[in-house]
Amino acid sequence: MASFARSSLLRQTLAAPRSPFCKNVGVSQTVAFHASAKKQILPPLPQSVQGTMNDPAPVPETHPTHGSYHWSFERLVSVGLIPLTIAPFAAGSLNPVMDAVLCSLIVAHSHIGFQAAIVDYFPPQRVPKFRSLCNWLLRAFTLTTAVGLYEFETNDVGITEALRRMWTA
Repeated sequence: MASFARSSLLRQTLAAPRSPFCKNVGVSQTVAFHASAKKQILPPLPQSVQGTMNDPAPVPETHPTHGSYHWSFERLVSVGLIPLTIAPFAAGSLNPVMDAVLCSLIVAHSHIGFQAAIVDYFPPQRVPKFRSLCNWLLRAFTLTTAVGLYEFETNDVGITEALRRMWTA
């Protein structure tokens, strides 16, 4: 039945083009698309049970940098960005130390956010090499961004002055 349907759809698709005012234009192409086989992007995870079904799940080693300290540092960086983005424009002072702290927190906040996305979407059981590649790319881009912002702060006007000039332009 499936081969019969496919051959008739193929004939309909390759048939002479219909009038543009025809009621069912493009229906055969849509049906042919939906009749295609499903393609797996990632291989399926291994489906084996280690031990018995009643064994508890293994608990990973605890480490303070991956627990509450890490969470507290993330929140501190996020909350610290709020006054640092408002203060230079509200107070009117353009301090290079404040610019340096703002740039450092922006880089740290971005790194933590992208690292969380890598941890969430690329499990090490499924794609270990790709996850490692993503982590190294993240480190390289973070370092490049930090060096670029340092150069912008030391050899140019700085980030808050640049934003102020763009705002008043």
